[in-house]
Amino acid sequence: MKSKNFDKKFDEGKSDIVANLDLSTAKRLNQTQKRVNVDFPIWMVDSLDKEANKIGVTRQSIIKVWLAERLDDQAANKKN
Repeated sequence: MKSKNFDKKFDEGKSDIVANLDLSTAKRLNQTQKRVNVDFPIWMVDSLDKEANKIGVTRQSIIKVWLAERLDDQAANKKN
């Protein structure tokens, strides 16, 4: 399908446009992983584990979520 036809279907609100996409090659930007090592004091690891257990996630997940929240906040503050 030519992009002109695809754009027309999209603009008309056709819900079947996803069927025209090859999602096997789709990539999310800036989502590649890079491993880093960080040393934390024992008290911090214990606190992270306690908080992670409260909400039923892994230590790594809570670290990622909290860091992402902080980075989002920092980016928002720079815009103001």
